[in-house]
Amino acid sequence: RSVYDDQPNAHQKFMEKLDACIRNHDREIEKMCNFHHQGFVDAITELLKVRADAEKLKVQVTDTNRRLQDAGKEVIAQTEEIIRCRVQQRNITTVVEKLQLCLPVLEMYSKLKEQMSVKRYYSALKTMEQLENLYLPRVSQYRFCQIMIENLPKLREEIKEISMSDLKDFLESIRKHSDRIGETAMKQAQQQKTFSSALQKQNNVNYGRNMHLGRNRILESKNEITLKRSFEDEDEHEEEVLTAQDLVDFSPVYRCLHIYSVLGDGEIFENYYRKQRRKQARLVLQPQSSMHETVEGYRRYFSQIVGFFVVEDHILHVTQGLVTRTYTDELWNMALSKIIAVLRTHSSYCSDPDLVLELKNLIVIFADTLQGYGFPVNRLFDLLFEIRDQYNETLLKKWSGLFRDIFEADNYSPIPVANEEEYRIVISKFPFQDPELDKQSFPKKLPMSQSVPQIYMQVKEFIYASLKFSESLHRSSTEIDDMLRKSTNLLLTRTLSSCLQNLIKKPHIGLTELVQIIINTTHLEQACKYLEDFISNITNISQLTVHTARLYGLSTFKDARHAAEGEIYTKLNQKIDEFIQIADYDWTMSESDGRASGYLMDLINFLRSTFQVFTHLPGKVAQTACMSACQHLSMSLMQMLLDSELKQISMGAIQQFNLDVIQCELFASSEPVPGFQGDTLQLAFIDLRQLLDLFMVWDWSTYLADYGQATSKYLRVNPSTALTLLEKMKDSSKKNNIFAQFRKNDRDKQKLIETVVKQLRSLVNGMSQHT
Repeated sequence: RSVYDDQPNAHQKFMEKLDACIRNHDREIEKMCNFHHQGFVDAITELLKVRADAEKLKVQVTDTNRRLQDAGKEVIAQTEEIIRCRVQQRNITTVVEKLQLCLPVLEMYSKLKEQMSVKRYYSALKTMEQLENLYLPRVSQYRFCQIMIENLPKLREEIKEISMSDLKDFLESIRKHSDRIGETAMKQAQQQKTFSSALQKQNNVNYGRNMHLGRNRILESKNEITLKRSFEDEDEHEEEVLTAQDLVDFSPVYRCLHIYSVLGDGEIFENYYRKQRRKQARLVLQPQSSMHETVEGYRRYFSQIVGFFVVEDHILHVTQGLVTRTYTDELWNMALSKIIAVLRTHSSYCSDPDLVLELKNLIVIFADTLQGYGFPVNRLFDLLFEIRDQYNETLLKKWSGLFRDIFEADNYSPIPVANEEEYRIVISKFPFQDPELDKQSFPKKLPMSQSVPQIYMQVKEFIYASLKFSESLHRSSTEIDDMLRKSTNLLLTRTLSSCLQNLIKKPHIGLTELVQIIINTTHLEQACKYLEDFISNITNISQLTVHTARLYGLSTFKDARHAAEGEIYTKLNQKIDEFIQIADYDWTMSESDGRASGYLMDLINFLRSTFQVFTHLPGKVAQTACMSACQHLSMSLMQMLLDSELKQISMGAIQQFNLDVIQCELFASSEPVPGFQGDTLQLAFIDLRQLLDLFMVWDWSTYLADYGQATSKYLRVNPSTALTLLEKMKDSSKKNNIFAQFRKNDRDKQKLIETVVKQLRSLVNGMSQHT
């Protein structure tokens, strides 16, 4: 750059200097060549000498090479063969190595296919896992491995579909076998309970102790139960007790669970299984419409439910997480609510106590079985108390019919006993004690009729029937005693009382039958204390216990007696009315017949014979009946005189009527029923007597003068009554023209009657104004 950047002549100067430098170097080269020239010449000379020898050597070497080549052809051929063999060996070694890597893969894949063919799907999944994680990565570069890798997901899906299909088949099978599984479990529970109860009796263990059956104890006691055939209801040819595992193959569930767990879809499987089982639970809990008609309907219903939960309990204990205790408890609570609702509805249709009792036994076995598997069943026992009330209602209806039949078949006559044997038969059925009757010789009669021992025996049978329901309810003897007494009280106070009331009201029950009914109720009332002892002996609860209820037989039979007594009074009055209705007075007769009317004598004879029958009644009952009859007779005779349809009465009719009343007074004074004091019974006719005396003696001046005074002779005669009767006599006198026109005495009497009528009217009017 400096050459070009200096003065204008710098380039020329540079070239000059360069040429001078080249000349200097040429001179030095020339000097160097001159110095080595001789050596170069000598070297050329030597080379020329060697040239000839070199040509000879070349010929020799060429000849040697040719001969060596000819001699080495065979060696070369062998060497090439060796090389080729060694390449083959190396290739074989490589192939062997690669095949050693591939063979396990192929073997595993072959094993996988074989497992698929024999339906060992869980093992197949394990084999797939080994293929994917261990074997296939070693040979992933090969095309067949890619084909395998692509096929494995398809195989997994195929396994899932097959296992799910097996699970569906299992669910369908378990639905069909649920009733048989449940029936087997309930039989085992019943056998275990029966066997345990027998052992308790042998060891003097309390019979009422609660025996709860554990899930594992069913299996552990299988051989023991088989040996104790006396406690079994099994078929005599059945040799072993089957379990749920014997009846159902659970392997599809296990396989499907393992398969889905391996595939990472365990939660999906759990949800599907639980959803399907819930659906099946709803189907199992749905009752048949006619289930309440036979016990088999209930048995099948309970068997299906027990079978369902036995399977769930088995799944709970042999799998991990497929079902949980929370899930089974939730399912059981749902089922329990449905079961209770179904039983409430269907049991309400049961009218047969035997069917209700069998239902109760089934519920107890059902509850004990499920309690043995860990399910709470307290609500079922609470339901049994509701069904117990219904059972008692059906018993009451049944015994109502029995009581009616007994009352219809009774002859209402004292029981005749011809000898000691017949007497013992009667008192063996009914606790009758009468020292006075024991002293009498045979033949003799017991005071009650045949219905009394029959009713007593039926009450005891009712207690036995009620006790059957109280068994196996896991209740104390005190509670059972209380239940028996309450149900017996219902029988006495409602059913028997109602039957007695209906019996008393029946038209064909006459006075004799009513008297016998009163006697019967008296003996039944006395027998109530023996019924209390009977219940105490059954339950081993003393009557002295504070909470022990008493039987209400006293009030029941007392009410029945009162009703019978009232019916006696009513029928007596009706009979009196019947006699009164046939009375045929000639109210216009001029003179009396001189003797009492025939209808009245028949009536008095009837009353006399009737009151003789009343000697077996309590004294006050007979006295009340007699007084009531006399009062009703007096009132009826009075109404006959005052009847508005009777327009006129002659003095002769009054005299005839007076004769009849005298017979009534004689009957009252004859003491038809003992126990009356003085002339108490005759006072029933006092109103009639004073009225008739007033008309018979015609003592109107005395009556009018003493009216209103406590010492009046005719204190019981009402002015209106006297006025009514007197007007009828006045009308009779007016129609008798002969008396009115030709007889002075009769005319005077007619005037007197008119005068008395006016005075009586003034009295009646004064009483009305005062009132």
